[in-house]
Amino acid sequence: MSGAAYWLPVIWTVILAAAILIYVILDGFDLGIGMLFAVERDRGRRDVMVNTVAPVWDGNETWMILGGATLYGVFPGAYSTLLPALYLPILLMVLALIFRGVAFEFRIMTRDSGRSALWDLAFFGGSAIAAFCQGAILGGVIQGVSVTKGAFNGGPLDWLTPFSILCGLSVMCGYALLGACWLVWRTTGVLEASCRFWARRLAIGLFLGIIAVSLWTPMLHEPYLVRWTDWPNIVFVAPVPLLVMLLGFLFVRGLQREHPVTPFLCALGWFFLCFTGLGISIFPYMVPPSLTLWDVSSPPSSQAFQLVGTAILLPIILTYTIYSYRVFRGKVTEADAYH
Repeated sequence: MSGAAYWLPVIWTVILAAAILIYVILDGFDLGIGMLFAVERDRGRRDVMVNTVAPVWDGNETWMILGGATLYGVFPGAYSTLLPALYLPILLMVLALIFRGVAFEFRIMTRDSGRSALWDLAFFGGSAIAAFCQGAILGGVIQGVSVTKGAFNGGPLDWLTPFSILCGLSVMCGYALLGACWLVWRTTGVLEASCRFWARRLAIGLFLGIIAVSLWTPMLHEPYLVRWTDWPNIVFVAPVPLLVMLLGFLFVRGLQREHPVTPFLCALGWFFLCFTGLGISIFPYMVPPSLTLWDVSSPPSSQAFQLVGTAILLPIILTYTIYSYRVFRGKVTEADAYH
């Protein structure tokens, strides 16, 4: 295998992983805020929750589009294999995101008509379903896809297993934790105190989910187990669980001392470490447990052409994302309004 044929898929894998991680972080707390509607009934405080993300939430899904375009253009073999295997959760996720986006706007527009409570319920439901589906899709990929001669040959419900359900529930809990920690950082008063309360409980749920998924994943396929247990691999992977525990200590201390941003940063750290652990487990497979990233990648010339465009667009996307969050930084109160 020539140098370009080997390294271009690796570079694109890093870009794809970065796009997915950024999406999970940005849209994660956005979806988490929607799910927290289940425990916050005051309409004024719900409006504050929404206003913390109202100026930026549309841009968060740019990273999902980038990830999907990368999968389609650079790893067409993975795209054509994973989509048939995961059609149902992907379709349900897209519909939930659309319904949630409509509810996001209509809950404000119908505030005085008596129907805002219905759209609040839709906002919560769309957020919860989308979060669960994303976790279930992740679980479906990790547990593997049945492939024959490079094509999916399984059934439409192969993805629906106890493991994928566990991943879906864990992602829901994690997103809700991100949302609670975001609101601790961005709000004041009763809402901030309430989010501190729920952050403690959601952190316990996420920690239990991390433990369960981490113990289950190596049992799915032998290569996963080898990555985490064989020498000298264990030397490189051992810091991951240690860092998870360290972040747990910093998280608890940050809540106790009422630090505004420390809990949110610790929650982001947990997601980064979980994502790192996932990469350690499945690399170099793009369609576990049989197709590697080189098996499913497009020709090197096509990858190089797309890399030029991405090198131009990616800094632009990063710049306007960072700028928008900087412009709308600071605490949000009921006196502030977006609409």
